[in-house]
Amino acid sequence: MIFPAFRASTSSSHRRAGIDAGRRRLLLGAPALAAALAGAASPPAQARAVQRWSATWGCAPAGPPPAASTQSFSNQTLRLIVRASVGGSRVRIRLSNERGSTDLRVGGAAIGVRSGGAVVGANLPLSFGGSRAITIPAGAPAVSDPVALAVAPFADLAVSIYFPGTVQASTIHNAAYQANYVSTTGDHTASASLPVQRSFASWPFLTEVDVDAGAPVLVAAGDSVTDGVGSTSGANRRWPDYLARRLQAELSNGRIAVVNRGISANRMLADTESAMVAGNDLLERFDRDVLATAGVAGLALLIGINDIVYSPASAPLPADALIAGYRQLIERTRLHGLPVMGATLPPFSGFVYYTPAREAVRQAVNAWMRSAAPFDLLADIDLALRDAGAPQRLRAAYDSGDHLHPNDAGYEALAAAVPLAPLAALLSGTV
Repeated sequence: MIFPAFRASTSSSHRRAGIDAGRRRLLLGAPALAAALAGAASPPAQARAVQRWSATWGCAPAGPPPAASTQSFSNQTLRLIVRASVGGSRVRIRLSNERGSTDLRVGGAAIGVRSGGAVVGANLPLSFGGSRAITIPAGAPAVSDPVALAVAPFADLAVSIYFPGTVQASTIHNAAYQANYVSTTGDHTASASLPVQRSFASWPFLTEVDVDAGAPVLVAAGDSVTDGVGSTSGANRRWPDYLARRLQAELSNGRIAVVNRGISANRMLADTESAMVAGNDLLERFDRDVLATAGVAGLALLIGINDIVYSPASAPLPADALIAGYRQLIERTRLHGLPVMGATLPPFSGFVYYTPAREAVRQAVNAWMRSAAPFDLLADIDLALRDAGAPQRLRAAYDSGDHLHPNDAGYEALAAAVPLAPLAALLSGTV
């Protein structure tokens, strides 16, 4: 911007006088400007108080699904059921339109403790910046205002979301292994008993529930083995669920939250363009799904088997490519002062995509994890799950039937392979 006093026709002496006067005015005005900025940037002391939020539940958003299988909701209420891992006295939620291509209009939301099915006890309304409704731009998330709600560890929470218009569930976690509900027409967020039109087994739009626990949070990032494929639906028997229960039951200082960011069919190094419900690769989604988690204190990393089985059967990707990916995830986690627990890749002989060449890559990766010790802690789940007489194969008692994914007993054994006390020490920052 050129001020009139500094026009090109002005003499040099006049320019100097004008500049000096301008400097004097700037210097004289600086204290007032600084005071004004300080006042504008300084909220009341109570508003600046640090709130120590911890994610008590979470999932990883993916999508959009193929058009033929995309769910649509119109003037309806969703009631989504999630299991808390730690308790608190206040709660908030995170909704996501991160995979959407149009704005997402939310007419209202509520949260309560589920008493059974689609029925809740006290059902408390949620707001967003003081407003009951919110429009979430395409590609963005939204966090609700906190509300007072007593949440016990392992309580089932019901999050109700009302959509006054028609929305497409383009942002979704596909494999919930949990019955969720959609209502008949209308806003039923305040209703204790939802008038159910149908149930479904995915989590659209909801990606996190936080409590004011001030507890460290372990984020479990991975693929279908972390997502719980092969476990009993509605029973919370994924390995991160079992680990959360172990932490609470076996340690005196076990108030540690566990958040599951596994996605079925997810890979570390590449997307599956034909199946976007498998999500972006972990290197791409890492900042959102790990670092952005409220209260994150560490990463549990179990991924890589899909990178192997989706590569060419006779000439799969080399172990060095996976090792480079692990090193990147380790370094990016440690940049934020967070520890990493790694996990060996599970046996999969008999699985439909098993070949000796792919098995050789798995063995090489596991050997590197054990010998190079790149992680702060290692859970040797290969050793815990394999058949002693045929170590390339899952133990029969742990096999869900496809020879890759564990059953409930297998997921419990996987969680039992986690060195609990060293993990808790890492997360609490005592080592």
